[in-house]
Amino acid sequence: MSAITGLSPEVVAKYEVVIGLEVHVQLLTATKAFCGCANQYGSAPNTNVCPTCLGLPGALPVLNKQAVEFATLAGLALNCQIREQSIFARKNYFYPDSPKGYQISQFDKPIAEHGWIDIVDANGDVKRIGVTRAHMEEDAGKSIHDGFADSATRTYVDLNRCGTPLIEIVSEPDMRTPDEAYQYLTLLKEIMLYCGVSDCNMEEGSLRCDANVSIMPRGSKTFGTKVEVKNVNSFRYVRSALEYEIERQIEIVEDGGTIKQETRLWSQPEGRTFSMRSKEQAHDYRYFPEPDLPPLIVSDAWKAAIAATMPELPEARRKRMIAEYELNKQDAETLTAEREFADRFETAARTAKSPRRVANLLLSELGGRLKAAGLELDASPVTLAGLVQAADLVEEGKISSKQLKGLFDICFEKSEDFGPVYEREKPQQITDSSAIEAMIDEVIAANPAQVAQYKAGKKTVAGFFVGQVMRASKGQANPALLNELVTKKLDA
Repeated sequence: MSAITGLSPEVVAKYEVVIGLEVHVQLLTATKAFCGCANQYGSAPNTNVCPTCLGLPGALPVLNKQAVEFATLAGLALNCQIREQSIFARKNYFYPDSPKGYQISQFDKPIAEHGWIDIVDANGDVKRIGVTRAHMEEDAGKSIHDGFADSATRTYVDLNRCGTPLIEIVSEPDMRTPDEAYQYLTLLKEIMLYCGVSDCNMEEGSLRCDANVSIMPRGSKTFGTKVEVKNVNSFRYVRSALEYEIERQIEIVEDGGTIKQETRLWSQPEGRTFSMRSKEQAHDYRYFPEPDLPPLIVSDAWKAAIAATMPELPEARRKRMIAEYELNKQDAETLTAEREFADRFETAARTAKSPRRVANLLLSELGGRLKAAGLELDASPVTLAGLVQAADLVEEGKISSKQLKGLFDICFEKSEDFGPVYEREKPQQITDSSAIEAMIDEVIAANPAQVAQYKAGKKTVAGFFVGQVMRASKGQANPALLNELVTKKLDA
């Protein structure tokens, strides 16, 4: 936890932190939640609007079927129970970016509830974070506070976002550290991306997070007064904002003060939160059932049809790939972080003699070069088919790892795929035992001191002889055979 107040670890340890998160996920539908306007980011301001999303008299909402299917799919992926009958409500508040003066949302009867996400805590144990609910609602417009000549005195409003379908995913207050919150958000985003219900682009606002945080004396069963932190546009900033807010609250309590229930904004440039407004309660919004929308019914048959479209989710895929391809946990997590990347890897790996070797080459040899060159996988001169060919040649012992590195260097220098480079360069391994033994004999004869060290028990000296023979063979000696023959010769 970053220190902002100089609090000692002993003081911090006196308190237990309670964190709950509210995550708004925009659904990737073609049109808005209750009208036919395009659900599209980046259009000219105030062009994707109509009487319905502007709340003009006489305009009535019509629910988007795909939004319901996406919300149901997301709820199922979060292990939620899907309510057969859910109710839309009006959440009343007055703000310039909400032209209707209310937001269509769900209140006491959400579409999904009682779910969970499993994370791993600081002790390495699985910890279940409850998902209280995932309810459907429409987004508000966007107030623009800067970027214009008169921004100091005026706020501009773009209403294109009005009516964009959302799900708000509310966690139980089960998280106890900023790192747990970070992990929960990371897994939540992965799940939403795998389901294909959202692009989760935080820069474009399609995934937004508000954090509720409070402190209580360690061992207490009564939660403290919670503070909501808004305006956090990256998971890393969520962690930083929570770290700051936790220490701010501890400092207040230690000084004899009390925590006010309020909404605070996070300022990344200043590295602090500051007060925005007192926190609203549910009754402040004067919720009542939306009179223009009937109850939403998700029948068992419809739910089953939606569930049938569920892809293999990230955690299940990681476990399967570890078992099927003998991957380590870290490599499996890297390969499955994005569904498309995992799909492409598996498509390639299933054609290889050793999927594990393909994974190693993809994440090390190829991945390292791409990172150094600032390239994405799509721009790689070595295709996945080329990578499989390279992995198979190493697996068969036809080229060494060192030779592969050299061939990859040529691929990146010439911007050519592995196949044509290999056919042109065609490095050959020496697999003739007698030829390798002859080189070993020469190296042993030229280095009696190292032979004596080996005979005296310093077995690691064998690596010296392997290196000398590799140099003499210009890297073409078969490594496995070479190691076997060196040990055999020295032990003779």
